[in-house]
Formats: sequence, structure tokens, C-alpha cells
Amino acid sequence: MSPAQQDPGQAGPSVRARAWRRFARNPLSLVGVAVLLALVLFSFAGPLVYRAHPLTVNLFHTMQPPGGAYPLGTDSLGRDNLARLMWGGQTSLEVGFAAAALSMLIGVLYGTVSGLAGGAVDTVMMRTVDILLSLPSLFILLFLDATFQPSLVLLVVILAVLGWMGVARLVRAEILSLRARDFIEAQRAAGATTWRIMRHGLLPNVLGRVVVAGTFSVADSILTIAILSFLGLGLPPPAPNWGAMLSDSQNDIFQNAWWLIYPPGAAILLAELSVNFIGDGLSGIFHSAAR
Repeated sequence: MSPAQQDPGQAGPSVRARAWRRFARNPLSLVGVAVLLALVLFSFAGPLVYRAHPLTVNLFHTMQPPGGAYPLGTDSLGRDNLARLMWGGQTSLEVGFAAAALSMLIGVLYGTVSGLAGGAVDTVMMRTVDILLSLPSLFILLFLDATFQPSLVLLVVILAVLGWMGVARLVRAEILSLRARDFIEAQRAAGATTWRIMRHGLLPNVLGRVVVAGTFSVADSILTIAILSFLGLGLPPPAPNWGAMLSDSQNDIFQNAWWLIYPPGAAILLAELSVNFIGDGLSGIFHSAAR
């Protein structure tokens, strides 16, 4: 019997407790959770406390260093840098998590169908994935982003369409492994339909690895949107995001305007590290459970 088929009233709490203990024993995972929560609160709850608008231009207070009415100074247009950092975090985190969720959904569905179908269907589907993985994703991303009018939804869709192949291969491999397990054979012998086997036998046992892959996908999406924005191919101005703020600060790098460079760079770095630390912790949980 698989972990997903055990009595949740007896095994469930102990399994969750052991998983949490494994996660809590990894200090970097806990640091990752704390930092990610801090970034989320800073980006989404911060603007409720700090009321400055990120798009307000004040040409009388341009390039002000941190202090007084501007805790993180102002840029070359007199816009409040702290407000832009908060609102930019919303865009970066929303795109990162939404793109990861959509790519996970596509990858899980595709990999499950491929693994269950088997035979020629599986071969064709996996060769299609191999072909797509061989294409240079960055150039495709740049081409699509430059061809169409950039928007939040478009960026999410593009990142998801270019990021689901690895998840599909992972899910397909897990499905092929699980198909031969005794508890799946028992469900077939009991007359369970393919949909029921997939929903109650296969997907619950694949979910752990998908969650781990999803955390790393979030980090990749946040970094990709930062790179695109830095290259001037992200969301059109004046919409703030961390990558665009770094790009804008290039013009001021020789004016010792450190408050325009380090805060968005540190935010991107902290977001990347926190999500990767969480992914490492989750990966340790599921690897221990597999053993």
C-alpha cells in the first residue's frame, strides 16, 4: 500500500509530523521560509502602510539620497524608491508564482497522459518534448516578448509555455515507475477506471516531486522576468519591477546612487535564495521518504 492509500486518520498526522521535523532540521529551509514571507509582506502589505505612490514624479526632489521623507531616496524623476521597490516586488513575485503554477499544471497533465498511454503515443509525446528542450529558450523568449505587446498575462503564459517540459519528463518517469506497483495493480484488479487510478493512486504519489520542481520553477521565473526587464523587454514602463529598476539605475551608476542599485539587486538575490532553500528542504523530505 502506498503512503497515499493509507488511512489518513492513523498515518496522515505522523507522516506530516515526520516531514515537518525533517524540514525543520534544515536551518537554511527555515531561513528561506522566513525571507520569502518577509518579501511577500514587504511587497503586498508594505504599500498599505507606506502610502507613497511609485509613479508620482517630483522633479524638485530628483536623486535624493535616503533620509527624511524618502527612506530609500529617489530616482532621476523624483519617484520614491521604496515605493517602487514594494510595487516592483508585487510584479516579480506574481509573475514568478503564476508562471510556475501554470507550467506545473501543463507539465503534470502532459506527463501523466504520456506515462499512462505508453507505446507509440508516449514515444511521440516524449520526442516532442526532446525537440522543444533542444530549442534555445532564451532566444524564443526574447523573440515572443519583442513580437507581442508585453503584459503581465503574456509574460506568465510565455514563461509557462517554455518551462513545462522538464516537469512533464519528471511526471512521466514517476508514472511509469508507479504503474508497475502492487497497489496500482490491485486497483486495476478491483475494476477501478483509469481516471480513478490516476486521481487516487498516481497523482498523490507524484505530487511531492512536482512541488519540489515547482519551487525551483518559481526561482527561475523570477530571475527570467528580472533578466527580461533588465534588457528592456519586460513590462513596459512605468510599471515597476525589480529588473526594470536595475535597468533604470544603469544611467545613474556613475553618480554614486547606490540606493538605486543595491536594493532591487538584493531583493532579486534574496528571492532566488529563499525559494531555492525551500526547494532543497522539500527535496530532502521526499528523498528521505523514498528511502
